[in-house]
Amino acid sequence: MEITVQWVETSWTKQSRGGEGAARRNAAPVGFAAPRMSSGFAHFVRMSETDGFEPSTGPRDLREVPVRLRDEGGRLRVLARVEPLSGLPPRRRRPPAARLLPGQWVRWQLNYRFTSALGLRDWSYRLDTFNIAYGHVDRDVFLSEPTVFVDERGPVR
Repeated sequence: MEITVQWVETSWTKQSRGGEGAARRNAAPVGFAAPRMSSGFAHFVRMSETDGFEPSTGPRDLREVPVRLRDEGGRLRVLARVEPLSGLPPRRRRPPAARLLPGQWVRWQLNYRFTSALGLRDWSYRLDTFNIAYGHVDRDVFLSEPTVFVDERGPVR
């Protein structure tokens, strides 16, 4: 069965936590038209504060995408992985895996706050959005409302 994976990574610093910077960041899309990718690849979209949140795109090996995908006899089991050293926001209780039927898709969002190991640099932030469709879908599928939405964003003060 066909699986379409899109990973949208948005990153910023405290300069984009309020005012005009936050308005530009919040206007950044969380879904894009999905180009046809070879099997085993995901559509990767990166947007950062340093580039004015302009998207840059390309293929990414599916093994590098932090999601677990498993075909379970007519359903796709999807579970986003949390980066091991990313303690903020706290994720004591994670949601269960999403299970998709053919033609369905999930949008899963996770956010992070990072600091340097010695605390010498300011905090930085990242929002990961995983758009994953099961079965044959239109390339504009990720521009619509998802069948399943999992919001694991938390406070990152």
